[in-house]
Amino acid sequence: MLIREATADDWPRIWPFWHRIVAAGETYAWDPGTSEEEARVLWMNPAKRVYVVEDDSVVVASAYLTPNYGGPAARIANAGFMVDPGQGGQGYGRALAGHLLTEARAAGYRGMVFNAVVETNPAVKLWTSLGFTILGTVPDAFDHPRHGPVGLHIMYRAM
Repeated sequence: MLIREATADDWPRIWPFWHRIVAAGETYAWDPGTSEEEARVLWMNPAKRVYVVEDDSVVVASAYLTPNYGGPAARIANAGFMVDPGQGGQGYGRALAGHLLTEARAAGYRGMVFNAVVETNPAVKLWTSLGFTILGTVPDAFDHPRHGPVGLHIMYRAM
C-alpha cells in the first residue's frame, strides 16, 4: 500500500468510486447528481491537499485536507475520505486517516473537524476509535435513502 499526494492524472481513477459513493446518497451531503466536472472541482480543488492510496497500482481510496475555517481559525483542519466500496474492510480508510492526521499535525493544524458525518455512516466507528468525539448532532438533517431522516454529527479531534 502506498499513500501519496494525488496528481491531476489520478482523477479518472478516483471518479468511479467517488461517483458511486455520492450517487448512493448514504454518506455524503453532496448532491447525488453531481457531474464529473463539478466533482473534480469539489475534490481536486487547489486549496486542498489531496491524497490517494494505491495498492498494486490501483487507486483504492482518496482523501483531502484543507482548513475548515479562515483567518484566525485557519488552524482547524477539515478532511474528506472515500474508500472504493469494493475495497472496504482492508484497512485503507484507517491507514489514510492516520496519514492525514500526521500530515495535519505537521502542517500546524491544532485540530480536525468533520462538519456533517451521517450518523448511520459506518465510518463513525472508525472516527471515534481514532479519538474523534461527537460534539453534537443536527437531528433529521439528512434524507437517507433507506433510513429516512437521520442526524448529521459534528465530530472533532485535537491534534
